[in-house]
Amino acid sequence: MTLIQSFGAAETVTGSCHLLQIKHGPKILVDCGMFQGHTEHSSRDPFGFNAQDIDILLITHAHLDHVGRIPKLVNEGFDGKIIATRATMELAEVVLLDSAKIAEEDYKTSLKKARRRGEEANVQEPIYTIDDAKSVFDLTIQYAEYNQVINLTPDVQATFRNAGHILGSSTIQVDFAEAGEQKSVVFSGDLGNRIDMVMPAPEKVSHANALYLESTYGDRDHRSLEASIEEFKTIVKQTLDNQGNVIIPSFAIERTQEILVLLKQMYYEEELPNCKIFVDSPMAIKATKIYNQHHHLLNKAAQDLYRRDGSVFDFPNLEYSITGEDSMRINEEESGCIIIAGSGMCNGGRILHHFKHRLWNPRNSVLFVGYQVVGTLGRMLVDGAEEIRIYGEKIKVGANIHMVNGFSAHADQSEMLNWMGDFTTLDKVFLIHGERDKQEIFKQAIEEKLNKTVHIVEYAEEVWV
Repeated sequence: MTLIQSFGAAETVTGSCHLLQIKHGPKILVDCGMFQGHTEHSSRDPFGFNAQDIDILLITHAHLDHVGRIPKLVNEGFDGKIIATRATMELAEVVLLDSAKIAEEDYKTSLKKARRRGEEANVQEPIYTIDDAKSVFDLTIQYAEYNQVINLTPDVQATFRNAGHILGSSTIQVDFAEAGEQKSVVFSGDLGNRIDMVMPAPEKVSHANALYLESTYGDRDHRSLEASIEEFKTIVKQTLDNQGNVIIPSFAIERTQEILVLLKQMYYEEELPNCKIFVDSPMAIKATKIYNQHHHLLNKAAQDLYRRDGSVFDFPNLEYSITGEDSMRINEEESGCIIIAGSGMCNGGRILHHFKHRLWNPRNSVLFVGYQVVGTLGRMLVDGAEEIRIYGEKIKVGANIHMVNGFSAHADQSEMLNWMGDFTTLDKVFLIHGERDKQEIFKQAIEEKLNKTVHIVEYAEEVWV
């Protein structure tokens, strides 16, 4: 039988890493992601397997919690083949280099402070460096095309399908023969929604003996995208009309592009008050360029914008803040600004500087448009913190804090049930990439509505299929 073990995204939403060991076949790793939030320390832990034994790494998409430990994997001896879509690898390069740069900078800062205290021995080195991140792209990389079968070996095939989550994202089906029987294991990756600002609907899958399914929002349904768009517009208009600024902590990949499409549509429809819009994230700027280059993979609305003026995202009110000097100049704008900055969960990046300068002001609004993991600064603000500390300074939370969750790039419970409903054969569902309490609710929903056998995967648990 074939063994599957999850060394991440088991009863948590980060650190995706799943090992598929096919009898008499290759050892396949699906994703190798970073742990985030309150599980961040786990990224330094041993993998639970020998990196040198991995033959093939399949990547579902380029978010840090799915690719963030690949340099560590390479450091520990992985020298096999990486298979992913071209867009995923282009985004992954941006993500990994940015992550390594931040880690190196944080290490240097911490070391400097520790030396002044005589405690430099207590400072941990970065998990990996910029050079380590670059080394990932020296390996053999095979680009997957959607819906085209890839022969991993003569007896094992993989098929990538558009997951509709972010640019290049994939659901991966692995087919193999075992004891004369054909089997399929499907890894959903992170699933998107049928209706999205930028991405097309996730493609359907017809057959799986075992489905490893994300469950981030398995306990609930999002507000409709239409209602979320209206709420977003109302917050933006009211804040700008009140001579305030809108601060949007945004993930560099997907969420920033969604917000830019919405603001561009508001501009063309004359719904956007006179203002300046800043994208203050070098990583988001690079990602936006990659999205624009692969505009043919986006949905009809995004492609219509591209055909209109040659860009999915650019319009007259928009400015890209690339350098640190560009970012600091935003502080000179007292009002009438929309500032889109990273990181999306406020655990670093330029968003902290904007909080330092603007979070105290009751005329301003902080508009969260993405999931906030427990343990992050973003989650603290959403949960109602009255003050926070930034770079050692106590900052009063005077700004209005808003959470608009309908922009989620993750499918909600109804969307995932709908997606699963199109399987003609689905033997068993294994829930990953979710918090345990939410998985329990989702498990019950699947059992009741689809009459499927469901199991919640535990860390390193041996699952035989």
